[in-house]
Amino acid sequence: MSVTLDPKRTVAELKELRALTGDESGAQRVAFTETWAKARTCLRGKLEAFCPDIRADEAGNLWATLRGESPRALLLGGHIDSVPNGGWLDGCLNTLAGVEILRRINSQFNGRPPVTVRLVDWADEEGARFGKSLFGSSACSGHLDMDEARALRDTEGVTLPAALEQNGIDFEKVKECGRELANAAAYLELHIEQGPVLLDLDRPLGTVLGTFGVERHAITFHGQAAHSGSTPMNRRKDAFLAAARMSPEIYRITERHGGVCTIGSCTTKPGIVTSVVEECRITLDQRHLDAAALARMLAEAKDASERFAQEGSVTVSCERLWQIEPILFHNDLIAFCDEAIRETGADPYRLPSGPLHDAAEVARAGVPTIMMFVQSLHGISHNKIEDTKEEHLELAVNAFDKLADKTMRWIERSAAR
Repeated sequence: MSVTLDPKRTVAELKELRALTGDESGAQRVAFTETWAKARTCLRGKLEAFCPDIRADEAGNLWATLRGESPRALLLGGHIDSVPNGGWLDGCLNTLAGVEILRRINSQFNGRPPVTVRLVDWADEEGARFGKSLFGSSACSGHLDMDEARALRDTEGVTLPAALEQNGIDFEKVKECGRELANAAAYLELHIEQGPVLLDLDRPLGTVLGTFGVERHAITFHGQAAHSGSTPMNRRKDAFLAAARMSPEIYRITERHGGVCTIGSCTTKPGIVTSVVEECRITLDQRHLDAAALARMLAEAKDASERFAQEGSVTVSCERLWQIEPILFHNDLIAFCDEAIRETGADPYRLPSGPLHDAAEVARAGVPTIMMFVQSLHGISHNKIEDTKEEHLELAVNAFDKLADKTMRWIERSAAR
């Protein structure tokens, strides 16, 4: 069935894109920049060789469509944008593997597959320029906060709406792209793992169960400024000390519940060496695939904050910065992904995704969704050293193609019922 599939061509095209849009510091395909536009032109050129229907939607997402006998659509998705100085595979593996699979399907069915098949390159998955990830997919799912996005600025003071306008996109109309999901029957995404789990297990491929839910909060301890020299230790209301005592407990809570957490920043006021800390603000990121476990992690973190604040004779407040629920992928597609991996000769392994992906937004919109991971060397991403063995990249393209074929047949059977 896959006689025209050429995974080596995908690897060659990934290298071509790296040479076109990277430098000695890594990938530079930041969304809504000239280099990103150059990457998009490269992608479009490959698609135009066999796909007559290519268009950008109201949010700047690029769609290539092979019209099928049925309007019910199989979506293959990814993103060609990167973080500054990023890796050569993050995001673009998804899109270029999708190009190869569309080539195979177009050849096999003479341009008319049994169901419609679409490849989407989501706009600004990374959020590198404006600090808002999943822009294009969240606009499409309907979950983009327009007021928040309207106020976003880059480091040069350029607003997101202004940057979009420079790229021919009307910010006020971006959510109209939601119509693109009207006939979506399934969504598949291939991605490098970006972490060390598959590497440590010596597994080339993995089936993703879903994306972690996230609770992100600022926890601020409020003490009293006092002279560093004249204030005895037993009389101090040291906000930093309370935060420091609480922090190890946060990690113990996380370990008990099997999640992950990060204390990402710590700022103090007045921030001078001659004063006891009056205010200490830490930012806490907690993640788990199970919603109940995530809720318990947050509740216990708040309880610990209150306890250590009381012990330190200070007060504490907690402000939610951002939240997203765990997104569980579709059970049937999880099984198909396992089968596809097994058919390549690899042993399937199921794991959650800690990072968020466009797939989460598509799943939130009610579209059956699955992701496949391929092993990352070093367990590192968002870094120029990001890499994956070429034989694993080729294996991933083969497995992803098998997954696409299984899902097409599943959509056909569903339509017939």
